[in-house]
Amino acid sequence: MADLPGSAERRRVEALQRWAGILDSAFRIPGTQIRFGLDALIGLVPGAGDAVAGLFSVAIVLQAARMHLPRIVIARMVLNSLLDLFVGAIPLVGDLFDVAWKANLRNVTLLDRHVREGRRTASGADYLFVTLVVVVLLAAAALPLLAVALLLTYLGRPLF
Repeated sequence: MADLPGSAERRRVEALQRWAGILDSAFRIPGTQIRFGLDALIGLVPGAGDAVAGLFSVAIVLQAARMHLPRIVIARMVLNSLLDLFVGAIPLVGDLFDVAWKANLRNVTLLDRHVREGRRTASGADYLFVTLVVVVLLAAAALPLLAVALLLTYLGRPLF
């Protein structure tokens, strides 16, 4: 019997959901509703842990690209993963963030929503999220420059 149209795509999404579950919510802290996965455990390894965990996230984003999701949705997925990678690299705070953020589950939810609804267009929320993250990243990059300029001015050595 031949597969129904879209059933191969559906199976791929289900496999990615299992993968994301292992990475983000495979274990539960007894007596709580707090779940975490291999991403948080691997992230405990100083230095390379978050980079290795980030590589696992790449597989989900690559599948989204192979399934022809809108570029803005893929950008949102990449930003979810980058946020997980960079904040996750901060000792202790990053480990707690990994448990709460669950970038892989977020990304698979985005992927599933677009596949299930048969959408190949992005929503306004996708554009809003990407815009906000870009603005925050630009502001974060500008703050150290502003601090240096103010410090130099205070010391009597204006930047310009």
